[in-house]
Amino acid sequence: MEPILKFDRVSKHYPNGVHALKEISFELTEGEFVSVIGPSGSGKSTLLRAVNRLIPISGGTVWLDGQPVSRQRGKKLREQRRKVGMIFQNYNLVYSLSVVQNVLHGRLGYMGGIKGIFGLYSEADKRDALDLLKELGLEEFSYNRAADLSGGQKQRVGIARAVMQNPKLLLCDEPIASLDPSSAKTIMGLLHDMAQKRNIACIVNLHQLDVALTYSTRIIGLSQGEIVFDGPPAQLDDAMIEKIYGTARENLMIGGTANDEKDTADCA
Repeated sequence: MEPILKFDRVSKHYPNGVHALKEISFELTEGEFVSVIGPSGSGKSTLLRAVNRLIPISGGTVWLDGQPVSRQRGKKLREQRRKVGMIFQNYNLVYSLSVVQNVLHGRLGYMGGIKGIFGLYSEADKRDALDLLKELGLEEFSYNRAADLSGGQKQRVGIARAVMQNPKLLLCDEPIASLDPSSAKTIMGLLHDMAQKRNIACIVNLHQLDVALTYSTRIIGLSQGEIVFDGPPAQLDDAMIEKIYGTARENLMIGGTANDEKDTADCA
């Protein structure tokens, strides 16, 4: 099977001298649910943002659906970005708009200028948006303002908007970092099930090790910009966990001290 995503010796050097990624190489195929783990400053957010050129890379090539997205510009880059749905830690919703309008924003990349500006969505798109909200248990909130939802509900809207793009790949940057443990479990379950149902490849950046072990088909462990582990959760033993984080497994579970750290360096 051809990979939907391929990193070929990808590096990223920031002007402040930080080497966030050091010749990273891996492949991702349809339907994989991959968690990227590692301590603050390990390169997790940089890796995610390199996928669809939210940041330029310093070396190597990122291939998306067989095309070198790291070398593309203009129209070709916009077409490639349609294939990538993004789910953010802080939701990135338009809070003054209704829930269904936020979900419909997932179709903007397919619309011409005038239609996009005025939100002239097709009836088929509107039906699809409402169906997604029903699937996510938000049908009764479809016409509520997004601002009136709880954090977990807002993240469900974010998932619906990303799936509305009909993507081949989902990128999720700390999607449960702002949620309580109960809401986090609900969101990870929904995200995993919707991606698997549609055979969408998914990469999730996570601080919570126990969540990664529960939901992933595969885990990539980063340390100081390098991949030090790439394999199924069952192979991630205590020695490897300590190599990735520099601390014991019990400190990385929900409520552990490592989860209180801010990922400031990683977001450089």
